[in-house]
Amino acid sequence: MQRVPIRVVLALLALLLTSAAPARQLSLQSPPQRVSLLELYTSEGCSSCPPADRWLSNLKNDPRLWKQVVPIAFHVDYWDYIGWPDRFATKAAGQRQQAYARHRRIGSVYTPGLVVAGKEWRGWFSRPVLNLGKAREVGRLRLQVNGPDLNGEFESRHNHTAKLVLHVARLGFGLRTRVRAGENEGRELEHDFVVLGYRIYPMTGQGLRYQVQGRLPDSSQQAPREALATWVSVAGDPYPIQAAGGWLPE
Repeated sequence: MQRVPIRVVLALLALLLTSAAPARQLSLQSPPQRVSLLELYTSEGCSSCPPADRWLSNLKNDPRLWKQVVPIAFHVDYWDYIGWPDRFATKAAGQRQQAYARHRRIGSVYTPGLVVAGKEWRGWFSRPVLNLGKAREVGRLRLQVNGPDLNGEFESRHNHTAKLVLHVARLGFGLRTRVRAGENEGRELEHDFVVLGYRIYPMTGQGLRYQVQGRLPDSSQQAPREALATWVSVAGDPYPIQAAGGWLPE
């Protein structure tokens, strides 16, 4: 009787375990009032960024999380040249920040840079207290996730004549990096709300109701915990109309 190689046995076992694992399911829904998308533009190559990263991490314990505010951290790559390539950095993150500048929603491109509900927030540097104010009604945003598939829907309170798109970001938590060069050399940095995967989906519909179907963006790296952030905007404009977010099942 011929013996089955151990590598074949291990491969079959891994396949069985994978197929037996339950598919991730998640349902996100915003209230009709606007939920603020809070964007931090940061870099491991920037010595001024760790305090902002720590401040953002504290929002994990904020009672307004996912209900009134959806925080995300976009790591930019334009500081990589000074000696430390940020492993979370993407070109798309810097391009989004530049789009804010082109639309004159921020004064310049810099890190750490914070944008709250589509508006630049320089007040963080003098008094880092997040005051969201009263939110107006803009409509409900829903995202249904079943395994790798997603279905999005936006029921707007206002008529839109322009094309809308849905943004979906996979967020990583509990991430650590030992920085060995650059401005943060010798420091161990901790990160939460890090964008590890990001896609934009064109929505169909007009007026007050829009839909989209697609597949979740892949995550570039593994993280101890993950969440999803989603928001809707006019195509070509980074300004978020409505946002939603929540933890992915572990």
